[in-house]
Amino acid sequence: MSTTLPTEVRALDGLPFDNRFTRDLPADTEVSLRRRQVHGAAFSRQEPTPTAAPRTIAWSPEVAELLGLDPEVCASDDFAAVFAGSRVPAGADPFAACYGGHQFGNWAGQLGDGRAIALGEITTPRAGHQTLQLKGAGPTPYSRTADGRAVLRSSVREFLCSEAMHHLGVPTTRALSLVATGDLVVRDVLYDGNPKPEPGAVVCRVAPSFTRFGTFQLPASRDDVELLRELVAFTIRTDFPHLGDDGATPLADLVPTWFAEVGRRTAETVVHWMRVGFVHGVLNTDNLSILGLTIDYGPYGWLESFDPGWTPNTTDAGQRRYRYGTQPQVVHWNLLQLANALAHLVTDVEPLQRALDAYGEAYQVGFEAMMAERLGWGAWQDGDRELVDQLFEAMQATETDQVLFFRDLASVPVAADATDDDRLAALADAFYAPAELVGDVRATVATWLRAWAERVRTGGVTDDAERRRTMDAVNPRYVLRNYLAQEAIDAAEAGDESLVLELLDVLRTPYAEQPGRERFAAKRPEWARHRVGCSMLSCSS
Repeated sequence: MSTTLPTEVRALDGLPFDNRFTRDLPADTEVSLRRRQVHGAAFSRQEPTPTAAPRTIAWSPEVAELLGLDPEVCASDDFAAVFAGSRVPAGADPFAACYGGHQFGNWAGQLGDGRAIALGEITTPRAGHQTLQLKGAGPTPYSRTADGRAVLRSSVREFLCSEAMHHLGVPTTRALSLVATGDLVVRDVLYDGNPKPEPGAVVCRVAPSFTRFGTFQLPASRDDVELLRELVAFTIRTDFPHLGDDGATPLADLVPTWFAEVGRRTAETVVHWMRVGFVHGVLNTDNLSILGLTIDYGPYGWLESFDPGWTPNTTDAGQRRYRYGTQPQVVHWNLLQLANALAHLVTDVEPLQRALDAYGEAYQVGFEAMMAERLGWGAWQDGDRELVDQLFEAMQATETDQVLFFRDLASVPVAADATDDDRLAALADAFYAPAELVGDVRATVATWLRAWAERVRTGGVTDDAERRRTMDAVNPRYVLRNYLAQEAIDAAEAGDESLVLELLDVLRTPYAEQPGRERFAAKRPEWARHRVGCSMLSCSS
């Protein structure tokens, strides 16, 4: 077993696999594709299903470097074959994980990796163990009635957003590659009885672990305390070794400390979502990472017009459970469900309750610090909450692009003698209907800008250049706007994949001005307002 990675892996059979998950945890005793309830096991061994004509569309140089892959390997036919699931490299031990979860607030029982197959874990020189997981690699015992495949449109979205989020500074799983399969996959995009064949693709996702809240919920729901104990002990030992699971401390004493850290990491991630305007769209407990990473890029969307009630998920259109403004509260509820599962391992639940409460405190502190930084205020002060609430009201007085508003706010003059016209002019690009900036609407926005400027002058970052630098460092110019992703998908489906590659490059430096690429920072065009893929998405992929 290899434990070190060469400077560069020059052949995929040289990947240094160290498959702790399948080595240390109990496996499903049946090896078949029969859809079934799997008991007493953390995973089922399952090889990917080969594809017709694998071809690499794009790969991430940063992730390849993280894994130690030679660029020539990434350009090879074998790379396409391996990361489409048509060939299993030496040392891999492919598996689909077993887990459950709450979906839209209701317990769904066993779910599992229905179309994701992990090749295994490799060791890397800079990032420790990393799991290579193929999304869309074919059926598994957890696929229920589905085919285990993914279509190009959802795969483009996952590939680009995984990398975009990383460069924005948001904790996330990564994406190594986007590979076309040469197969057609039938999907009903809007679940309206109109299925059609679409081109298939596979994304290789990369993370230290793909363990979810639901990983622990499923054995707890079955009173399988022994499996629950094994999963928790393994997770602490491999992913949280700093907590000291050396066998000397009883697991019951480690669990609350571990759960508190899970909460802190998760709070940090949610603060980042709220900062950049990311809406996950399907925050079920099986879609929350135990590492606090953003995971499972399904019907996500970017908040363009500022609307706390917006959800990108058509399945959630009625309930709006997963809308932008409720993400912190939904995640708190999900952590409660995880705590309920972990309660099987402790004699006193009070430490779990304190850890759960600490999530709310960590989120609030993080949110306040984040907003103070975004607004050029330095440290958070008493009275700032009222100003932030007034800001959110002002941004809804007329349709306002939140990405452009926060980015261009750094250019708004703060001098006491600046006029309302001066301040509003700096934000002109952020408004979708400039003609509405009259009367009460104009007064609402202008009044807030005056209050913001006074707050800067009396306790914020008063040096104009320094304020702009610090604000620009947390307010991106470029995000993966919903319509840009759809444009890339449309072009790729028509055979032109250049926009996928250009977006990948643009999104590497989201906080920098990029002359000549201004169109990628433009607000949503009118044609995208109600178009499927730009305004709302389904889970169909």
